[in-house]
Amino acid sequence: MAAGTSRRERLRQAALEEIHAAARALLVEGGPGAVTINAVARRVGMSGPALYHYYASHEELVGAVTADFFRELATAMEQARDALAGAPVGDRLLAACRAMRGWATAHPAEFGWVFASPIAPADQRPDSPRHRAGQRFEQVLLDLTAELWRTRPFPVPDPAELAPSLRGQLADYSESIGGVLPPEAAHVFLSCWVRLYGLLCMEVLHQLDFAYTDLDPVFEECLREISGRLGIG
Repeated sequence: MAAGTSRRERLRQAALEEIHAAARALLVEGGPGAVTINAVARRVGMSGPALYHYYASHEELVGAVTADFFRELATAMEQARDALAGAPVGDRLLAACRAMRGWATAHPAEFGWVFASPIAPADQRPDSPRHRAGQRFEQVLLDLTAELWRTRPFPVPDPAELAPSLRGQLADYSESIGGVLPPEAAHVFLSCWVRLYGLLCMEVLHQLDFAYTDLDPVFEECLREISGRLGIG
């Protein structure tokens, strides 16, 4: 905590950390439905109404805890990326992808909470903690892909061959990320993300247990496919 903060601010921050820890414990123990205002309040030794002094609603609490998870995941990916500082960008990109899977499989309840739950309208606001933390997470892979595009452009489809609706959406997305990827390159990036995200969700949510007991080689095969699309050796 920054120097000069008042005792009252320090106590409030400590209470928020305790509340978040209680919400996380309830999530891991009983799933999303167990994380209620009254359950969290009981876990930290306060009344339900008292908890509203910290969060105005259950939705606001959920958004704040989700932001914690996003920041934790982003940190894991950034650390994996930075451990290979100076290495080719493709190596750093794959390291970040593997770190994402490592965090997801180590924290399945948290991953499911973040990625398999609807986003509340309040959390879609650019100034919401969840939105800002989610952007930090998204930026890790986007920045690495943009660096790859600048230094070693990867194959992209002919825009004329894409459906008109898709071209328009990709143009909007490219503009939203500052043009660091043109629409056709953004299409490749998003396709790779969908492939990676889809496999992780199916693994963490046990949707592939009927066929696989070890997803390591399946995930590495996914990375090889992504590498091929991105022109990584």
